[in-house]
Amino acid sequence: MMYWNDHGMNGWGLGLMTFSMLLFLGLIIFGVVLLVRHLDGSPQQHPSGRPTPPPPERPAPEQLLAERLARGEIDADDYRQRLEALRTGAGRPPAGRPS
Repeated sequence: MMYWNDHGMNGWGLGLMTFSMLLFLGLIIFGVVLLVRHLDGSPQQHPSGRPTPPPPERPAPEQLLAERLARGEIDADDYRQRLEALRTGAGRPPAGRPS
C-alpha cells in the first residue's frame, strides 16, 4: 500500500500546486501574446484602441517667417532681411564650428 494519500500531500499542497500551475500557464500565454503582437508589424495603437495619429509636420521656415509678419511680431523690412538670410544661408555658422 505504498504511495497512498498522495505522498503525504494535504489539501494545501494540492491547492498550491494548482495555483502555481495556473500562474505558470498564464505567464506562458501572456508571453506568447506579447511576442505575436511584437512580431505582427501592424502600426502601434493607442491604449484606447484607436491608432496613434502621425506626428504633425513642421512648417517650412519661410512659412513661419510669414506667420510672424502676419501676427505683427516683425515688420516688413525685418521680414525681407530674414527671408533673404534664409534663402542664401547667411545666418548659418560655418561647418565644423559649434553654434
